[in-house]
Amino acid sequence: MKILARVLLLFFAMQSGSHASSNTIYSSSVKADFEQTYKHIYRALENNRLFVVFEPDIGANLSTFAKRWGEDYNRNKLERLKSMVFCNAWYANQVSNKAVNMTAMCPLHITLTYREGMTSIYFVRPDAIAKGSKAASIAHELTELVIKSIKEGIQSALEETH
Repeated sequence: MKILARVLLLFFAMQSGSHASSNTIYSSSVKADFEQTYKHIYRALENNRLFVVFEPDIGANLSTFAKRWGEDYNRNKLERLKSMVFCNAWYANQVSNKAVNMTAMCPLHITLTYREGMTSIYFVRPDAIAKGSKAASIAHELTELVIKSIKEGIQSALEETH
């Protein structure tokens, strides 16, 4: 019964957040701790050979402007805002071989936010950007790998929580 509950929880968590406001951005949300979710997605990216090279804590950086920006600061009341910048040299090479201008996507990144117990993950889809270019097929493959990594990370975080 516990396993069924976990599977259902994961299914609804993934389904409720798997939509995006456009076809360009993949988004997923899960009712889970930010740090745990972040850690598990980081590990899943790395396990899939998407190596994290930089981790900007955007929320911490923005908070230094709170006084200056006054009421315009953090209107969405985000409790956390952090990104992971990552790359895979093989994919970068393949993209540059197909369409040099598509190297503008390198490195890739995802952004995680946290508010009111909900962690959200946002990813600009390379397949949407490369659509119609010679790099479209490799961008599609890369997009699927990143989304797979995000889903694996969320699943792992949920399993640890429950």
